[in-house]
Amino acid sequence: MSDTPAAVRTHCPYCALQCGTELTGREGRVTVRPADFPVNRGGLCRKGWTAPELLTVPDRLRTPLVRDAAGALVPAGWPAALDTVTSTLRDLRDRHGPDAVGVFGGGGLTNEKAYLLGKFARVALGTSQIDYNGRFCMSSAAAAGNAAFGVDRGLPFPVTDLGGADVIVLAGANPAETMPPLMRHLDRADLIVVDPRRTPTAERAALHLQPAPGTDLALALGLLHLVVTEGRCDAGYVRERTTGFDAAWRRAAAWPPERAERVTGVPAADQRAAVRLLAGADRAYVLTGRGAEQHSKGADTAAAFINLALALGLPGREGAGYGCLTGQGNGQGGREHGQKADQLPGYRSITDPVARARVAGVWGVPPESLPGPGRSAYELLDALGTDDGPRALLVFGSNPAVSAPHAGHVTRRLAALDLLVVADFVPSETARLAHVVLPVTQWAEEEGTMTSLEGRVLRRRRLRPPPPGVRTDLEVLHALATGLGEPAHRWPTRPAEVFDELRRASRGGPADYSGIDYARLDAGEALHWPCPGGDPAGPPHPGTPRLFLDRFAHPDGRARFAEVDHRDAAETPGARHPLYATTGRVLAHYQSGAQTRRVPELDRAAPGAFVEVHPDTAARAGLREGDPARVTSARGSMVARVRLVPAMRLDTVFLPFHYAGDGRANLVTGTALDPRSGMPEFKVSAVRIAPEPPGDGGPEERGPR
Repeated sequence: MSDTPAAVRTHCPYCALQCGTELTGREGRVTVRPADFPVNRGGLCRKGWTAPELLTVPDRLRTPLVRDAAGALVPAGWPAALDTVTSTLRDLRDRHGPDAVGVFGGGGLTNEKAYLLGKFARVALGTSQIDYNGRFCMSSAAAAGNAAFGVDRGLPFPVTDLGGADVIVLAGANPAETMPPLMRHLDRADLIVVDPRRTPTAERAALHLQPAPGTDLALALGLLHLVVTEGRCDAGYVRERTTGFDAAWRRAAAWPPERAERVTGVPAADQRAAVRLLAGADRAYVLTGRGAEQHSKGADTAAAFINLALALGLPGREGAGYGCLTGQGNGQGGREHGQKADQLPGYRSITDPVARARVAGVWGVPPESLPGPGRSAYELLDALGTDDGPRALLVFGSNPAVSAPHAGHVTRRLAALDLLVVADFVPSETARLAHVVLPVTQWAEEEGTMTSLEGRVLRRRRLRPPPPGVRTDLEVLHALATGLGEPAHRWPTRPAEVFDELRRASRGGPADYSGIDYARLDAGEALHWPCPGGDPAGPPHPGTPRLFLDRFAHPDGRARFAEVDHRDAAETPGARHPLYATTGRVLAHYQSGAQTRRVPELDRAAPGAFVEVHPDTAARAGLREGDPARVTSARGSMVARVRLVPAMRLDTVFLPFHYAGDGRANLVTGTALDPRSGMPEFKVSAVRIAPEPPGDGGPEERGPR
């Protein structure tokens, strides 16, 4: 690159907080400093400070790779790689139909990439078989939010509103590790943390409720019971702004705190203390995270916490509310514009005839040509290479060989494909399984937009060009589509042009971006969706930073209580597997670790798989601090070093899911899915733990023994 200094204002490539940053480049070196942006207020976490190191990782993909006759991935030119892909796709579609090809996207893709990927699947491929890794992240909260409020936006208020809170419930969220700059907004509030682990967030709480894994729903029912029986329910709000309370209360009435204590292990006195704190606050929030949502009843659990918030009159009131903490960088925008199996752009339903006609008109295709809904993420991965499943899969921005549940099985399904194509900028574990690997740009090498957890649309800006031989995802989709016979004009490669089309496609939908454009964003306007386009002669819509202040998004303007009840996890401990295993993130790493494990500082901070165990539990298993242990479930086993944590529950072990090989936590996780959201039950697996004999590392995947 040029010796001339270059600088841009952009955003961190990691979580949905999307901290503002300023990048500077000189003589090939990129430096970062935090911007004075509302969500991070001049701060960054360790991942944000080290993000520029991603641009120069030694194994950066710089040329396409194609698997040769000997089974090795070897360099190839772009024309040869693309021809391999398109000729195989044409053949598979001709022989087996359009659903013989699947697409798997990612919650870190820009809005432009996510939009064009969904369009590519449904128009160029004609397949219904598309979903994305955000199904593993936000789907349960999304299902609950849509049912309760009529629309799903992670935080229906700006992050900065949390700074004025008196009390905040964090159910299954650990932002002190997963998004540390958020904690700047939580310092004033008394925190009530619901988590089986004594996390760094729980350490800062006024009250820590420590339920057994898989029992958050029972706890939420117990809290709602107390709100009603102790006379703390906002009866006027319930009467004027909601519907369905009586049915929800019939369920919660059966859950006095003593019963909730028997199921969850949370003392009734602590439940009463939580309700006193929450109901006594003028400004209170209930926030959920993956700990409450990644269950086979995750949508019902999120709904139960929404019920609690509604009974207290919080949603739709300034200075109070319910929200969920979106995880991935574009986890919000990524689920709005067509990557999900059942959605079209603008957060429209793919089964809605009006939505289909609207989007088909923008795309220039007949509505009847669009496929219907396909399989959810795990169902799609589970079907790969089977008689009625996809025989080819295109993966953009995801690493399911590490991040998917029952990862050993998913790896075998990926290996059964006739064609696996992976577009990435590093050789992830999934890329190493591929028949074709396509090198693409990363964050500081591309333009686009992201949508943060508060529904604000943000500009990602390019600091420097990508390495020679690397293309943008938009260029890759253009080349694949035209190689399949699509007209070139239908597949723009300029991000601004794609965004303009996205705006038109979203017009009138729940997530309406039609009033947002690059010029307004580049001028510094803070635009939250919905932001509809108006009369060109009149003032532009200012966006909607706070939803529901006047009415909820259902036709009658009312929020809906949900009639939900507790049920056990799909798998509970027993004689053979006597412990709960729960999974999650740690401070130094992000998602599958494909990026952060390549950053030396972060790798040194958390260099390998570990398992947190109570000292007494470890002693009964013959384990000490630092010992290698094998954690085994009914599906498989993984190896990790023991960390003794006295604050752990005696019946629970914790596994970070960032590691590869034998250290994959998801080798032990199960496949039970939430019937409403398709969310896998990552947070509850029945396991046993035992010493791993020296030198007995075993293969990367090992079945139960």
